[in-house]
Amino acid sequence: MTTTPVLCGLVMIQRRRRRLLTGAASAAVLVVLAAVVYILVFAAGPPTVTFASALGSVHTGPAQYCDLKVTRCANHPDAVVHLAVPAGARLEVTVPHEVAAAPWQVAFSYQPKDGPRADARGPVFAPNTQNSYTLRLPEPSDQLVTAQVQQYGGAAPTVDANGDPTFPIRASWVLNVP
Repeated sequence: MTTTPVLCGLVMIQRRRRRLLTGAASAAVLVVLAAVVYILVFAAGPPTVTFASALGSVHTGPAQYCDLKVTRCANHPDAVVHLAVPAGARLEVTVPHEVAAAPWQVAFSYQPKDGPRADARGPVFAPNTQNSYTLRLPEPSDQLVTAQVQQYGGAAPTVDANGDPTFPIRASWVLNVP
């Protein structure tokens, strides 16, 4: 049996068509996969943090949120939340995995009963080691004024006027006490 040139041509066309269809299906799968990754990473929005006291709790998104290299940032002043915290009471701070995956800490200001307003910081937590922190003020009469969760970014540290390293803040979540 001999094959005719026309039959050979048809077989080659069918093989090319199969390759094209397989290639198109692969491309479609890649597009769908890319869309799913985009939705999971970007559409979920920035992570939220919870602040809780004896009088209630609030959840908030970041007041400032930057990309991983801390080169593009968005400010959201409407994300600052308010919560009553009695004098001397502790504040419970809970962060999601997205925040705890990088170094973070709580910076805060408080008003002692007698004396000027004071600024302080809690410990810096290494990545993936802790997702909550209990803020306790030094004295039972001290009044919390503000607390801020600060997540450090991937940009290189800089040196301040005293020669001490400062690390860029990628994101911050802010609580003000009325």
